[in-house]
This record gives sequence, C-alpha cells and structure tokens, in this order.
Amino acid sequence: MPEFICEECGKREFHENNDTLKMMIKIHEKFCRKKVGEDYSFMHRDDEHDEPMDAERANDEKDIPILK
Repeated sequence: MPEFICEECGKREFHENNDTLKMMIKIHEKFCRKKVGEDYSFMHRDDEHDEPMDAERANDEKDIPILK
C-alpha cells in the first residue's frame, strides 16, 4: 500500500488509491504543523477574538448564540 511519511512532523499518510494519497499529501503539506504542539493551520483565530466574524450568523434561527 502506498504511503508517505512527513519529514517535518513525522505523520504517516497512506491509502490504497495512489491518486487519493497524492491529494492527502497536498492537503497535509498545507496544514502540516511542523512540530508537535503548534497549530495545524496558518488560518487560526487568536484567543483574543471572541466576536463572531459574521454577525448575522452569530445566532441560530431561535436566536441562541452558536459560538460559546
């Protein structure tokens, strides 16, 4: 079975379909955290930003806040 082991974080990706594995590798390269304990993505929210990004969607249809 084809596999890939990331040299930077050590994560092992494998799949029996080689095309699927190639897509998994591309996704992993974009979101690899490089070291244990770091964020998985460059697109993360700071802890200081508690306000929703989309104020219209901050509450559900019953006007209950979605974010806690």
